[in-house]
Amino acid sequence: MEKYELKVGLFGIGLDAYWEQFDGLEQRLRGYINVVEDKLKTSGSHVVNLGLIDTSEKATAAGHHFRQADVDLIFLYVTTYALSSTVLPVVKRAKVPVVILNLSPEPAINYTELNKLNDRTKMTAEWLAFCSACPVPEIANVFRRSGIPFHQITGCLNELYVWKEVDEWIQAASVANVMAHNRLGLMGNYYSGMLDIYSNLTLQNAVFGGHMEIIEVDELTGLRQNVSGMQIRERVEYFKEVFDVQDDCAAGELERAARTSVALDELIQKHNIGSLAYYHKGTGNENEDTMSSIILGASLLNARGIPTAGEYEVKNAQAMKIMDRFGAGGSFTEYYAMDYTDDVVLLGHDGPGHIAIAEGKIKVRPLKVYHGKVGKGLSVEMAVRHGPVTLLSVVENVNGTISLVCAEAESVKGPTLEIGNTNSRYKFRNGARNFVESWNSCGCAHHCAVGVGHISSKIKKLADLLGIGVVVVS
Repeated sequence: MEKYELKVGLFGIGLDAYWEQFDGLEQRLRGYINVVEDKLKTSGSHVVNLGLIDTSEKATAAGHHFRQADVDLIFLYVTTYALSSTVLPVVKRAKVPVVILNLSPEPAINYTELNKLNDRTKMTAEWLAFCSACPVPEIANVFRRSGIPFHQITGCLNELYVWKEVDEWIQAASVANVMAHNRLGLMGNYYSGMLDIYSNLTLQNAVFGGHMEIIEVDELTGLRQNVSGMQIRERVEYFKEVFDVQDDCAAGELERAARTSVALDELIQKHNIGSLAYYHKGTGNENEDTMSSIILGASLLNARGIPTAGEYEVKNAQAMKIMDRFGAGGSFTEYYAMDYTDDVVLLGHDGPGHIAIAEGKIKVRPLKVYHGKVGKGLSVEMAVRHGPVTLLSVVENVNGTISLVCAEAESVKGPTLEIGNTNSRYKFRNGARNFVESWNSCGCAHHCAVGVGHISSKIKKLADLLGIGVVVVS
Protein backbone atom coordinates (compact mmCIF):
# COMPACT_ATOMS: atom_id res chain seq x y z
CA MET A 1 0.00 0.00 0.00
CA GLU A 2 1.28 3.44 -0.90
CA LYS A 3 2.19 5.57 2.07
CA TYR A 4 0.08 8.71 2.15
CA GLU A 5 2.14 11.40 3.81
CA LEU A 6 0.44 13.79 6.21
CA LYS A 7 0.26 17.25 4.66
CA VAL A 8 -0.32 20.35 6.77
CA GLY A 9 -1.57 23.56 5.18
CA LEU A 10 -0.58 27.01 6.49
CA PHE A 11 -1.70 30.47 5.54
CA GLY A 12 -1.65 33.84 7.25
CA ILE A 13 -4.15 36.61 6.78
CA GLY A 14 -3.84 40.38 6.57
CA LEU A 15 -5.49 43.40 4.95
CA ASP A 16 -3.96 44.65 1.71
CA ALA A 17 -5.03 48.24 2.45
CA TYR A 18 -2.45 48.37 5.27
CA TRP A 19 0.67 47.75 3.22
CA GLU A 20 0.90 51.16 1.53
CA GLN A 21 -0.09 52.90 4.73
CA PHE A 22 2.42 51.23 7.06
CA ASP A 23 5.91 50.74 5.76
CA GLY A 24 7.47 47.37 6.69
CA LEU A 25 4.33 45.88 8.27
CA GLU A 26 3.72 43.35 5.49
CA GLN A 27 7.32 42.10 5.59
CA ARG A 28 7.19 41.82 9.36
CA LEU A 29 4.03 39.73 9.28
CA ARG A 30 5.39 37.50 6.52
CA GLY A 31 8.37 36.89 8.76
CA TYR A 32 6.07 35.71 11.53
CA ILE A 33 4.41 33.28 9.09
CA ASN A 34 7.83 31.84 8.27
CA VAL A 35 8.46 31.33 11.99
CA VAL A 36 5.24 29.31 12.19
CA GLU A 37 6.26 27.25 9.14
CA ASP A 38 9.61 26.40 10.72
CA LYS A 39 7.85 25.34 13.92
CA LEU A 40 5.42 23.13 12.00
CA LYS A 41 8.29 21.47 10.15
CA THR A 42 9.89 20.38 13.43
CA SER A 43 7.02 17.88 13.77
CA GLY A 44 8.23 16.15 10.61
CA SER A 45 5.18 17.20 8.63
CA HIS A 46 5.10 18.21 5.00
CA VAL A 47 4.01 21.86 5.15
CA VAL A 48 2.19 23.62 2.31
CA ASN A 49 2.69 27.31 3.12
CA LEU A 50 0.67 29.74 1.01
CA GLY A 51 2.02 32.80 2.79
CA LEU A 52 -0.01 35.93 3.47
CA ILE A 53 -3.54 36.02 2.02
CA ASP A 54 -4.84 39.58 1.98
CA THR A 55 -7.64 39.67 -0.62
CA SER A 56 -10.69 37.57 -1.41
CA GLU A 57 -9.24 36.75 -4.85
CA LYS A 58 -6.11 35.29 -3.26
CA ALA A 59 -8.34 33.41 -0.81
CA THR A 60 -10.21 31.69 -3.64
CA ALA A 61 -6.94 30.66 -5.28
CA ALA A 62 -5.60 29.44 -1.93
CA GLY A 63 -8.63 27.21 -1.43
CA HIS A 64 -8.03 25.55 -4.79
CA HIS A 65 -4.31 25.20 -4.02
CA PHE A 66 -4.92 23.45 -0.70
CA ARG A 67 -7.47 21.14 -2.28
CA GLN A 68 -5.10 20.21 -5.10
CA ALA A 69 -2.27 19.67 -2.58
CA ASP A 70 -4.50 17.22 -0.64
CA VAL A 71 -3.75 18.75 2.76
CA ASP A 72 -5.13 16.97 5.84
CA LEU A 73 -5.23 19.92 8.24
CA ILE A 74 -4.99 23.70 7.90
CA PHE A 75 -3.44 26.14 10.34
CA LEU A 76 -4.83 29.65 9.88
CA TYR A 77 -2.40 32.18 11.36
CA VAL A 78 -4.14 35.46 12.19
CA THR A 79 -1.29 37.98 11.96
CA THR A 80 -3.35 41.18 12.24
CA TYR A 81 -6.82 42.44 11.49
CA ALA A 82 -8.12 40.86 8.29
CA LEU A 83 -11.49 40.48 6.61
CA SER A 84 -13.36 37.22 6.98
CA SER A 85 -13.69 37.21 3.19
CA THR A 86 -9.99 36.33 3.07
CA VAL A 87 -10.68 33.19 5.14
CA LEU A 88 -13.99 31.62 4.19
CA PRO A 89 -13.16 30.81 0.54
CA VAL A 90 -9.96 29.03 1.62
CA VAL A 91 -11.50 26.77 4.22
CA LYS A 92 -14.77 26.18 2.38
CA ARG A 93 -12.94 24.97 -0.74
CA ALA A 94 -10.29 22.92 1.10
CA LYS A 95 -12.88 21.00 3.16
CA VAL A 96 -10.46 19.89 5.89
CA PRO A 97 -10.29 20.72 9.61
CA VAL A 98 -8.92 24.15 10.48
CA VAL A 99 -7.06 25.39 13.56
CA ILE A 100 -7.01 29.15 14.16
CA LEU A 101 -3.66 30.39 15.46
CA ASN A 102 -4.43 33.54 17.43
CA LEU A 103 -0.82 34.39 18.27
CA SER A 104 0.71 37.64 19.44
CA PRO A 105 4.38 38.24 18.61
CA GLU A 106 5.14 38.98 22.28
CA PRO A 107 3.32 38.50 25.60
CA ALA A 108 2.37 42.19 25.70
CA ILE A 109 2.76 45.42 23.81
CA ASN A 110 5.59 47.59 25.11
CA TYR A 111 3.26 50.48 25.89
CA THR A 112 5.99 52.85 27.04
CA GLU A 113 8.15 52.41 23.95
CA LEU A 114 5.18 52.56 21.59
CA ASN A 115 3.96 55.81 23.14
CA LYS A 116 7.45 57.31 22.82
CA LEU A 117 7.44 56.95 19.03
CA ASN A 118 5.71 60.35 18.61
CA ASP A 119 4.53 59.23 15.17
CA ARG A 120 0.90 58.16 15.01
CA THR A 121 1.45 56.18 11.82
CA LYS A 122 4.35 54.19 13.29
CA MET A 123 2.41 53.74 16.52
CA THR A 124 -0.57 52.33 14.61
CA ALA A 125 1.69 49.98 12.64
CA GLU A 126 3.13 48.63 15.89
CA TRP A 127 -0.35 48.16 17.30
CA LEU A 128 -1.48 46.33 14.15
CA ALA A 129 1.42 43.88 14.54
CA PHE A 130 -0.17 42.87 17.86
CA CYS A 131 -3.73 42.89 16.50
CA SER A 132 -4.16 39.14 15.94
CA ALA A 133 -7.01 38.79 18.44
CA CYS A 134 -9.13 41.42 16.73
CA PRO A 135 -10.60 39.50 13.74
CA VAL A 136 -10.97 36.13 15.45
CA PRO A 137 -14.56 36.80 16.62
CA GLU A 138 -15.45 37.79 13.05
CA ILE A 139 -13.89 34.63 11.66
CA ALA A 140 -15.52 32.44 14.30
CA ASN A 141 -18.90 34.02 13.61
CA VAL A 142 -18.65 33.35 9.90
CA PHE A 143 -17.46 29.78 10.45
CA ARG A 144 -20.40 29.06 12.76
CA ARG A 145 -22.89 30.58 10.35
CA SER A 146 -21.34 28.55 7.55
CA GLY A 147 -21.47 25.29 9.51
CA ILE A 148 -17.67 24.95 9.50
CA PRO A 149 -16.12 23.39 12.62
CA PHE A 150 -12.98 25.12 13.85
CA HIS A 151 -10.45 24.90 16.65
CA GLN A 152 -8.38 27.60 18.33
CA ILE A 153 -4.97 28.08 19.90
CA THR A 154 -4.53 31.40 21.68
CA GLY A 155 -1.19 32.62 22.97
CA CYS A 156 2.21 33.96 21.95
CA LEU A 157 4.37 33.14 18.97
CA ASN A 158 7.21 31.73 21.08
CA GLU A 159 5.14 30.22 23.89
CA LEU A 160 5.80 26.55 24.73
CA TYR A 161 2.11 25.94 25.43
CA VAL A 162 1.23 27.00 21.89
CA TRP A 163 3.63 24.62 20.21
CA LYS A 164 2.68 21.76 22.48
CA GLU A 165 -0.91 22.28 21.36
CA VAL A 166 0.14 22.54 17.72
CA ASP A 167 2.16 19.33 18.04
CA GLU A 168 -0.84 17.51 19.51
CA TRP A 169 -3.07 18.66 16.66
CA ILE A 170 -0.51 17.40 14.17
CA GLN A 171 -0.19 14.09 16.01
CA ALA A 172 -3.97 13.73 16.03
CA ALA A 173 -4.13 14.52 12.31
CA SER A 174 -1.40 11.97 11.68
CA VAL A 175 -3.38 9.29 13.53
CA ALA A 176 -6.52 10.19 11.58
CA ASN A 177 -4.49 9.92 8.37
CA VAL A 178 -3.18 6.48 9.35
CA MET A 179 -6.65 5.24 10.26
CA ALA A 180 -7.99 6.52 6.92
CA HIS A 181 -5.51 4.29 5.07
CA ASN A 182 -5.27 1.36 7.48
CA ARG A 183 -6.10 -2.17 6.36
CA LEU A 184 -7.79 -4.00 9.22
CA GLY A 185 -7.74 -7.77 8.85
CA LEU A 186 -10.77 -9.68 10.14
CA MET A 187 -9.97 -13.34 10.60
CA GLY A 188 -12.53 -15.78 11.90
CA ASN A 189 -15.75 -14.92 13.68
CA TYR A 190 -17.21 -13.45 16.86
CA TYR A 191 -17.20 -15.22 20.20
CA SER A 192 -20.76 -16.51 20.44
CA GLY A 193 -23.03 -14.58 22.78
CA MET A 194 -20.63 -11.69 23.53
CA LEU A 195 -23.16 -9.12 22.37
CA ASP A 196 -21.31 -5.98 23.41
CA ILE A 197 -18.41 -6.55 21.00
CA TYR A 198 -20.48 -6.99 17.83
CA SER A 199 -19.71 -4.09 15.54
CA ASN A 200 -21.15 -2.22 12.56
CA LEU A 201 -18.30 -2.56 10.05
CA THR A 202 -19.74 -0.02 7.61
CA LEU A 203 -20.01 2.54 10.41
CA GLN A 204 -16.39 1.90 11.39
CA ASN A 205 -15.29 2.52 7.79
CA ALA A 206 -17.48 5.60 7.50
CA VAL A 207 -15.98 7.22 10.60
CA PHE A 208 -12.35 6.11 10.54
CA GLY A 209 -11.88 5.28 6.86
CA GLY A 210 -9.56 2.48 5.83
CA HIS A 211 -10.37 -0.97 4.48
CA MET A 212 -11.42 -4.21 6.16
CA GLU A 213 -10.01 -7.37 4.64
CA ILE A 214 -11.95 -10.54 5.45
CA ILE A 215 -9.48 -13.40 5.93
CA GLU A 216 -10.21 -17.10 6.29
CA VAL A 217 -8.46 -18.96 9.10
CA ASP A 218 -7.89 -21.74 6.57
CA GLU A 219 -5.48 -19.43 4.77
CA LEU A 220 -3.29 -19.07 7.87
CA THR A 221 -3.49 -22.83 8.45
CA GLY A 222 -2.37 -23.42 4.87
CA LEU A 223 0.60 -21.08 5.27
CA ARG A 224 1.66 -22.97 8.40
CA GLN A 225 2.09 -26.13 6.35
CA ASN A 226 4.80 -24.50 4.24
CA VAL A 227 6.94 -23.19 7.11
CA SER A 228 10.38 -24.83 7.04
CA GLY A 229 12.23 -26.42 9.92
CA MET A 230 14.91 -23.74 9.66
CA GLN A 231 12.29 -20.98 9.98
CA ILE A 232 10.85 -22.70 13.04
CA ARG A 233 14.23 -23.01 14.75
CA GLU A 234 15.10 -19.40 14.02
CA ARG A 235 11.76 -18.18 15.38
CA VAL A 236 12.14 -20.26 18.56
CA GLU A 237 15.54 -18.65 19.15
CA TYR A 238 13.96 -15.25 18.58
CA PHE A 239 11.24 -16.06 21.10
CA LYS A 240 13.96 -16.78 23.66
CA GLU A 241 15.58 -13.41 22.95
CA VAL A 242 12.39 -11.38 23.16
CA PHE A 243 10.48 -13.23 25.87
CA ASP A 244 11.33 -14.71 29.24
CA VAL A 245 10.45 -18.28 28.28
CA GLN A 246 9.77 -20.31 31.41
CA ASP A 247 11.44 -23.68 31.95
CA ASP A 248 8.15 -25.59 31.86
CA CYS A 249 7.42 -24.56 28.26
CA ALA A 250 7.71 -27.72 26.18
CA ALA A 251 9.92 -27.63 23.08
CA GLY A 252 7.02 -28.92 20.98
CA GLU A 253 4.79 -26.04 22.07
CA LEU A 254 7.50 -23.48 21.25
CA GLU A 255 7.88 -25.03 17.81
CA ARG A 256 4.11 -25.00 17.28
CA ALA A 257 3.94 -21.31 18.23
CA ALA A 258 6.95 -20.57 16.02
CA ARG A 259 5.33 -22.22 13.00
CA THR A 260 2.20 -20.12 13.47
CA SER A 261 4.21 -16.94 14.08
CA VAL A 262 6.12 -17.31 10.80
CA ALA A 263 2.91 -18.05 8.91
CA LEU A 264 1.16 -15.10 10.56
CA ASP A 265 3.91 -12.77 9.39
CA GLU A 266 3.45 -14.06 5.84
CA LEU A 267 -0.30 -13.53 6.05
CA ILE A 268 0.13 -9.97 7.29
CA GLN A 269 2.59 -9.17 4.52
CA LYS A 270 0.46 -10.79 1.82
CA HIS A 271 -2.61 -8.68 2.66
CA ASN A 272 -0.68 -5.58 3.82
CA ILE A 273 -2.49 -5.65 7.14
CA GLY A 274 -2.04 -2.78 9.60
CA SER A 275 -4.15 -4.25 12.41
CA LEU A 276 -5.97 -7.51 13.04
CA ALA A 277 -9.01 -8.81 14.90
CA TYR A 278 -9.31 -12.58 15.18
CA TYR A 279 -11.13 -15.45 16.85
CA HIS A 280 -11.96 -18.99 15.77
CA LYS A 281 -12.75 -22.22 17.58
CA GLY A 282 -11.61 -24.74 15.02
CA THR A 283 -12.70 -27.55 17.31
CA GLY A 284 -10.69 -30.73 16.81
CA ASN A 285 -9.07 -29.82 13.49
CA GLU A 286 -6.02 -28.07 12.04
CA ASN A 287 -7.55 -24.66 12.60
CA GLU A 288 -7.66 -25.37 16.32
CA ASP A 289 -3.94 -26.12 16.17
CA THR A 290 -3.41 -22.82 14.38
CA MET A 291 -5.50 -20.62 16.64
CA SER A 292 -4.33 -22.16 19.90
CA SER A 293 -0.71 -21.34 18.98
CA ILE A 294 -1.17 -17.75 17.83
CA ILE A 295 -0.49 -15.78 21.02
CA LEU A 296 3.30 -15.38 20.77
CA GLY A 297 3.19 -14.44 17.10
CA ALA A 298 0.38 -11.96 17.73
CA SER A 299 2.40 -10.41 20.59
CA LEU A 300 5.28 -9.86 18.16
CA LEU A 301 2.87 -8.14 15.77
CA ASN A 302 1.80 -5.77 18.54
CA ALA A 303 5.42 -4.78 19.09
CA ARG A 304 5.79 -4.07 15.35
CA GLY A 305 2.89 -1.62 15.31
CA ILE A 306 0.31 -4.10 14.01
CA PRO A 307 -2.21 -4.28 16.88
CA THR A 308 -3.83 -7.69 17.20
CA ALA A 309 -7.12 -8.00 19.06
CA GLY A 310 -8.56 -11.33 20.16
CA GLU A 311 -12.21 -12.34 20.36
CA TYR A 312 -12.79 -10.62 17.00
CA GLU A 313 -13.12 -7.31 18.84
CA VAL A 314 -13.15 -4.91 15.87
CA LYS A 315 -13.81 -1.80 17.95
CA ASN A 316 -10.88 -2.59 20.18
CA ALA A 317 -8.59 -3.27 17.23
CA GLN A 318 -9.41 0.29 16.18
CA ALA A 319 -8.70 1.62 19.67
CA MET A 320 -5.42 -0.29 19.83
CA LYS A 321 -4.34 1.15 16.46
CA ILE A 322 -5.12 4.67 17.63
CA MET A 323 -3.09 4.20 20.81
CA ASP A 324 -0.22 2.64 18.89
CA ARG A 325 -0.04 5.51 16.40
CA PHE A 326 0.04 8.00 19.24
CA GLY A 327 3.15 6.13 20.40
CA ALA A 328 1.42 4.87 23.55
CA GLY A 329 1.40 1.15 22.75
CA GLY A 330 -2.16 -0.05 22.99
CA SER A 331 -2.54 -3.46 24.60
CA PHE A 332 -5.76 -5.48 24.65
CA THR A 333 -7.27 -5.45 28.14
CA GLU A 334 -10.40 -5.48 30.28
CA TYR A 335 -11.01 -4.88 33.92
CA TYR A 336 -11.78 -8.11 35.69
CA ALA A 337 -11.53 -7.54 39.44
CA MET A 338 -11.45 -4.85 42.13
CA ASP A 339 -9.04 -4.47 45.00
CA TYR A 340 -10.91 -2.35 47.54
CA THR A 341 -8.13 -2.68 50.10
CA ASP A 342 -5.64 -0.83 47.87
CA ASP A 343 -8.32 1.05 45.89
CA VAL A 344 -7.10 -0.25 42.53
CA VAL A 345 -8.74 -1.88 39.53
CA LEU A 346 -7.18 -5.02 38.07
CA LEU A 347 -7.05 -5.07 34.27
CA GLY A 348 -5.71 -7.74 31.96
CA HIS A 349 -6.69 -10.38 29.42
CA ASP A 350 -5.67 -13.70 27.99
CA GLY A 351 -3.97 -13.68 24.62
CA PRO A 352 -1.36 -11.33 23.11
CA GLY A 353 0.44 -8.62 25.05
CA HIS A 354 2.31 -5.52 23.93
CA ILE A 355 6.05 -6.01 24.38
CA ALA A 356 6.88 -2.32 23.96
CA ILE A 357 4.91 -1.22 27.04
CA ALA A 358 5.65 -4.14 29.38
CA GLU A 359 7.11 -3.78 32.86
CA GLY A 360 10.18 -5.92 32.35
CA LYS A 361 10.42 -8.90 30.04
CA ILE A 362 7.19 -10.72 29.16
CA LYS A 363 7.01 -14.25 30.57
CA VAL A 364 5.85 -17.14 28.41
CA ARG A 365 3.94 -19.81 30.32
CA PRO A 366 2.17 -23.03 29.24
CA LEU A 367 -1.56 -23.33 29.92
CA LYS A 368 -3.43 -26.61 30.06
CA VAL A 369 -6.62 -24.81 29.04
CA TYR A 370 -7.51 -21.48 27.50
CA HIS A 371 -10.36 -20.50 29.77
CA GLY A 372 -13.62 -20.25 27.86
CA LYS A 373 -11.89 -21.21 24.61
CA VAL A 374 -10.86 -24.33 22.76
CA GLY A 375 -7.32 -25.64 23.03
CA LYS A 376 -4.20 -25.21 25.11
CA GLY A 377 -0.70 -23.93 24.55
CA LEU A 378 1.63 -21.07 25.35
CA SER A 379 0.48 -17.73 26.70
CA VAL A 380 2.12 -14.50 27.81
CA GLU A 381 2.18 -12.94 31.25
CA MET A 382 2.96 -9.25 31.61
CA ALA A 383 2.16 -6.07 33.47
CA VAL A 384 1.99 -2.68 31.82
CA ARG A 385 4.94 -0.43 32.62
CA HIS A 386 4.51 1.35 35.95
CA GLY A 387 3.60 5.00 35.60
CA PRO A 388 0.94 7.03 33.77
CA VAL A 389 -1.43 5.17 31.43
CA THR A 390 -4.50 5.93 29.35
CA LEU A 391 -7.44 3.65 28.58
CA LEU A 392 -9.35 4.03 25.32
CA SER A 393 -12.62 2.53 24.12
CA VAL A 394 -14.29 2.97 20.74
CA VAL A 395 -18.04 3.04 21.44
CA GLU A 396 -20.95 2.46 19.05
CA ASN A 397 -23.94 4.39 20.34
CA VAL A 398 -27.66 3.71 20.16
CA ASN A 399 -28.15 6.63 17.72
CA GLY A 400 -25.81 5.09 15.14
CA THR A 401 -22.76 7.18 15.93
CA ILE A 402 -19.27 6.38 17.20
CA SER A 403 -17.58 8.09 20.12
CA LEU A 404 -14.32 7.74 22.00
CA VAL A 405 -14.15 7.19 25.76
CA CYS A 406 -10.84 7.49 27.58
CA ALA A 407 -9.50 7.69 31.12
CA GLU A 408 -6.13 8.42 32.66
CA ALA A 409 -4.68 6.37 35.49
CA GLU A 410 -1.44 5.11 37.02
CA SER A 411 -0.08 1.61 36.63
CA VAL A 412 1.15 0.85 40.13
CA LYS A 413 3.28 -1.76 41.82
CA GLY A 414 1.74 -4.55 43.84
CA PRO A 415 0.78 -8.23 43.65
CA THR A 416 -0.63 -9.52 40.36
CA LEU A 417 -1.95 -12.90 39.28
CA GLU A 418 0.59 -15.31 37.82
CA ILE A 419 -1.90 -17.14 35.60
CA GLY A 420 -0.31 -16.67 32.19
CA ASN A 421 -2.33 -13.56 31.27
CA THR A 422 -1.59 -9.87 30.95
CA ASN A 423 -2.58 -8.14 34.18
CA SER A 424 -1.88 -4.85 35.94
CA ARG A 425 -3.01 -2.72 38.84
CA TYR A 426 -4.42 0.72 38.04
CA LYS A 427 -5.13 3.58 40.39
CA PHE A 428 -7.61 6.23 39.30
CA ARG A 429 -7.83 9.79 40.57
CA ASN A 430 -11.52 9.46 41.42
CA GLY A 431 -11.06 6.06 43.07
CA ALA A 432 -11.71 2.53 41.83
CA ARG A 433 -15.43 2.47 42.64
CA ASN A 434 -16.21 5.82 41.00
CA PHE A 435 -14.14 5.02 37.94
CA VAL A 436 -15.90 1.73 37.27
CA GLU A 437 -19.37 3.25 37.60
CA SER A 438 -18.48 6.26 35.43
CA TRP A 439 -16.82 4.11 32.76
CA ASN A 440 -19.76 1.68 32.66
CA SER A 441 -22.24 4.52 32.17
CA CYS A 442 -20.53 5.51 28.89
CA GLY A 443 -21.58 2.32 27.09
CA CYS A 444 -18.10 0.90 26.57
CA ALA A 445 -17.72 -2.75 25.63
CA HIS A 446 -15.90 -4.81 28.25
CA HIS A 447 -12.64 -4.67 26.25
CA CYS A 448 -10.51 -1.56 25.91
CA ALA A 449 -6.99 -0.57 24.88
CA VAL A 450 -4.36 0.55 27.39
CA GLY A 451 -1.28 2.59 26.55
CA VAL A 452 1.47 4.37 28.42
CA GLY A 453 1.36 8.10 29.14
CA HIS A 454 -1.49 10.50 29.74
CA ILE A 455 -2.78 11.33 26.27
CA SER A 456 -6.46 12.21 26.74
CA SER A 457 -5.83 15.71 25.31
CA LYS A 458 -4.55 14.11 22.08
CA ILE A 459 -7.50 11.72 21.94
CA LYS A 460 -9.90 14.65 22.32
CA LYS A 461 -8.25 16.38 19.37
CA LEU A 462 -8.52 13.24 17.26
CA ALA A 463 -12.23 13.04 18.04
CA ASP A 464 -12.63 16.69 17.05
CA LEU A 465 -10.87 16.07 13.73
CA LEU A 466 -13.08 13.04 13.05
CA GLY A 467 -16.21 14.96 14.05
CA ILE A 468 -17.22 12.45 16.73
CA GLY A 469 -17.98 12.69 20.43
CA VAL A 470 -15.46 12.08 23.19
CA VAL A 471 -15.78 11.51 26.93
CA VAL A 472 -12.87 11.74 29.36
CA VAL A 473 -13.75 9.76 32.49
CA SER A 474 -12.13 11.39 35.50
